[in-house]
Amino acid sequence: MIKPLLWITGVIAAGYLFILLFMYLFQAQMVFHPTKQMGTDPSAAGLPFEDVTFETTNGLQLHGWFVTAGDSAPTILYCHGNAGNISGRLETIRLLHELGLNVFIFDYRGYGRSEGTPSETGTYRDASAAWGYLTETRGIEKEKIIAMGRSLGGSVAAWLAARKDPAAAIVESSFTSAAQLAADFYPWLPVRWLLKYDYNTIAYLQNIKAPVFMAHSRDDEIVPFHHGKTLFEAAGKPKMFVELRGSHASGFLETETKYRKQLRSFLVKHTPYKMY
Repeated sequence: MIKPLLWITGVIAAGYLFILLFMYLFQAQMVFHPTKQMGTDPSAAGLPFEDVTFETTNGLQLHGWFVTAGDSAPTILYCHGNAGNISGRLETIRLLHELGLNVFIFDYRGYGRSEGTPSETGTYRDASAAWGYLTETRGIEKEKIIAMGRSLGGSVAAWLAARKDPAAAIVESSFTSAAQLAADFYPWLPVRWLLKYDYNTIAYLQNIKAPVFMAHSRDDEIVPFHHGKTLFEAAGKPKMFVELRGSHASGFLETETKYRKQLRSFLVKHTPYKMY
């Protein structure tokens, strides 16, 4: 009787160790889901845009779009989430453009037409390079730039805003940290020991001096709602939180009227620009 029990225990232990090894070795594939093929571009939504190529500090060529609403308009520097590429964000671009905002959206290394391979450090470097493109190449003052990100991009945007002091920061559907999100998904694994990724959004938020706008859906199936509320509590003032309804990727669309109204109100109140 003892031998079968020992054998079963050994099989279970071996299986558990295999899962731990798999999770450790294939983290990058679980975190980043880039798509190289571009599905469309802003012209499909009738939006004027420039194809932009800019360079990172380590010489990679990154690709983005600059969608203009006018020379005097403030500019959104948009950091997208972990999957797809910029061609899947036309609804976001359209909404922001209709609010009277320029939008500069770019692909991280390894996504779309951008060179390289995704990494956490790489996403930060890429966001910093995008900031440099706006401020140095286009000559846009930092007081006219709003750092914005959704999901993983919210963490990247918070990192950027903590270091560059933009006019405002917009962090949507994001998580407190990679470790906490992983622990929510895999409570039976020692993810804090295994995880190579930080994405410590809550720490970045605490260092942002600019006004912060946050939105999160109570129905979010990817990043639980409590992450958004915890982040909001950690952010400094002034700040605004909008509770959305709908899925992780489309809550802002499923609650578009409310979302649009509150975002416009935030920007009018906390930045020196009047929205359309």
